[in-house]
Amino acid sequence: MLKKSLDLLRQEAAESGAGTLKRSLNGLSLIGLGIGVIIGAGLFTLTGIAAANHTGPAITLSFIVAAVGCAFSALCYAEFAAMVPVAGSAYTYAYATMGELFAWIIGWDLVLEYSVGAATVAISWSQYLLKFLEKYGLHLPARLVLSPFETATLHDGSVVHGYANVPAMLVVLAITAVIVRGTSGSAWFNALVVALKVSVVLVFIALGWQYIDPANYHPFIPENTGTFGEFGWSGILRGAGVIFFVFIGFDIVATMAQETKDPQRNMPIGILGSLLVCTVLFVLFGYVLTGVANYTEFKGSAAPVAIAIEKTPYAWLSGAVILAILVGYTSVILVDLLGQSRVFFSMSKDGLLPPAFSKVHPRFRTPVQSNLLLGVFIALFAGFVPIDVVGEMVSIGTLLAFVMVCLGVLIMRRTNPDAPRSFRTPWVPVVPILGIITCLVMMASLPLATWVRLYVWLVAGLLIYYFYGQQHSKLRREAAGVAPRALTLPVLLAAIGLPALVFYLVLVFFFPEVLAQLFA
Repeated sequence: MLKKSLDLLRQEAAESGAGTLKRSLNGLSLIGLGIGVIIGAGLFTLTGIAAANHTGPAITLSFIVAAVGCAFSALCYAEFAAMVPVAGSAYTYAYATMGELFAWIIGWDLVLEYSVGAATVAISWSQYLLKFLEKYGLHLPARLVLSPFETATLHDGSVVHGYANVPAMLVVLAITAVIVRGTSGSAWFNALVVALKVSVVLVFIALGWQYIDPANYHPFIPENTGTFGEFGWSGILRGAGVIFFVFIGFDIVATMAQETKDPQRNMPIGILGSLLVCTVLFVLFGYVLTGVANYTEFKGSAAPVAIAIEKTPYAWLSGAVILAILVGYTSVILVDLLGQSRVFFSMSKDGLLPPAFSKVHPRFRTPVQSNLLLGVFIALFAGFVPIDVVGEMVSIGTLLAFVMVCLGVLIMRRTNPDAPRSFRTPWVPVVPILGIITCLVMMASLPLATWVRLYVWLVAGLLIYYFYGQQHSKLRREAAGVAPRALTLPVLLAAIGLPALVFYLVLVFFFPEVLAQLFA
């Protein structure tokens, strides 16, 4: 199997000068970037949704389960990030441990996590902007805030189709402009955003704590309805899988390794520090949210915090909450776009994607062409495609990447036991194995439709790799003399068909009722 050697990765990490990324980030900058995307709009929306549909007041336990899974994975990420400080995150780690094909699969998986997530967040940002403006009597034309496939009913009863979601497009393009100027400027902007968001979360916790009604915590774990994932302990697992989306962030820190000063020291600080800070805030936030208002009141609401605030004398804060959500979405889009362009940078440097994605601007020392191409594509996607928040879809993609990183540490400890490691994952193999098990359990708790969408996405990625990636792979061309095994058409068909067949047989023999619902 074709793999990248550690020596080659270290050579890439040591490159400097023209054509390379500028190292400008320190440990605090990385923690800020991680918090910037972890404390995003997901916290303000998915917390209430998960509590209403799956967990009840036990949402705090779901946060703890998700955080434990993240902690195992974060320790493995920290070892890799300090060991091979190269842009690309899980994609690069898979290339070094499991080979080019698995690296492509993880890279394509990260495309889903970052690009689709950024477009979805931009659309939701547009919706919250409308709510914020309405509080001050300002209204944007309906045709300019909807995609062409969506309709709106006006006050006179007429129904109109949208032209494009202009606010969603503009926010993506504006953030792209910030990123193009360089990561130091992006980090400065993100630091301001993080300070505001954390302040709002702390204010909500401090004010809401005084108005907690203990009756709202009974029962703390509502009885299961008879359906897996609807309350009870299975609901806690399902809730952990759903809210896992809000923890995405520390893995994006790993994509910034090639722009970090002293990455062997600062990468573990950024990864583990951002996870620790956010876990404490999330547990307190969930506890206060479900204590101030009964979890049943969050059903069908995308703004549960506003509902909770109405229960206190501080209802005037609802406008500030919406503003915080807007700010939260902004930083999530920023870090998603940063992470996506850096993954594309690494894949392009390896020849698996066109060279335009790895060209670095001589002045800004950023992959400007990649930033601009992705910015325009995601802006068009956000403006012209109607899409709901795909938190579950992004979660399952991230969980898959975490499984591969944990597996990679096990493989690397066996194949390269003496390689220098400035940070070592403790208690190997226990920690990586627990990380794999925890993430797989959360993946299994997600709905069947989420698995189907992930499968379709990965099949599309395999086709791109077959027709472009392996034909232009630099490592494959360099190793041509040893005739590395390629992804042949029979292997491609087997990779596409066998998982689907196995999945179908599992449903037939173990979950026939799910299969019946799927084809009903």
